[in-house]
Formats: sequence, C-alpha cells, structure tokens
Amino acid sequence: MKKFFYELTYIIDPVLEEDKFKEAVDKVNKLIEDNGGEIIEIDEWGIRKLAYEMDGKGNGYFVNLYFEAPAEAIGPIERNIRISDEFMRYLTLKYDAKMLKHYDLRKKGEKPALIDEVEEEEEETED
Repeated sequence: MKKFFYELTYIIDPVLEEDKFKEAVDKVNKLIEDNGGEIIEIDEWGIRKLAYEMDGKGNGYFVNLYFEAPAEAIGPIERNIRISDEFMRYLTLKYDAKMLKHYDLRKKGEKPALIDEVEEEEEETED
C-alpha cells in the first residue's frame, strides 16, 4: 500500500483543561497510526489568537503535524476530528513532489532556489 506525505494542522478548543490538550493530540496521533500512518514531526504551537472568532472564541490551541499514510486513511482521520467536540477546525494537505522538496530543504535549513531567484530579481529592480 503506497503511503503519501501529509501535513495536518488543527485547532483545539482553548477552554479545555491543560491536560486535555495532550489527550487531544494523542487522540489524533493514535488515529493516524491506527489507520496505517506514521508520524514524522509534531509541532505544538500552543494557544494563539485567531484572525477572527470561531464558535465565539478568539483563541485556539494550534497543532501542526507531518505524517505519511495511505490515501484511504485520510477519510477516517478527518471524520473523527470533525465529529469530536474538542476540535474547532482542521486542514489536511497532501504534499506533491515540489512541496516535499521544499519541506526537505526547510528541514536541512536551506532556502529553496525559487526564493533566491526572487530576492535576486528584487535587488536588480531596486538598483
């Protein structure tokens, strides 16, 4: 079964107790692993201000994670997040080859070539 690379960002309801945030993160991780996925990286951003209110709340606990999973796993993962009360919003992105290359470069601490080209063009137009 072929696995694809995904990025999942979700917002947990900020009114939960501190220990409930960890339980919610563990719940998503378990969903991914139970559906044949493998977690690559988890980045908990913590409580952040929202750009606009959602469900009457101005803040949310943000989590961003990268994982590999078969395409069939995404449906059950998203369904469980959608029906759980502790999650406010979520977004799943399936990486294509360019996005994966950009991710690898970022992990190595390098800038993608496109950014270098744009900066050079900006410098030329400023002169």
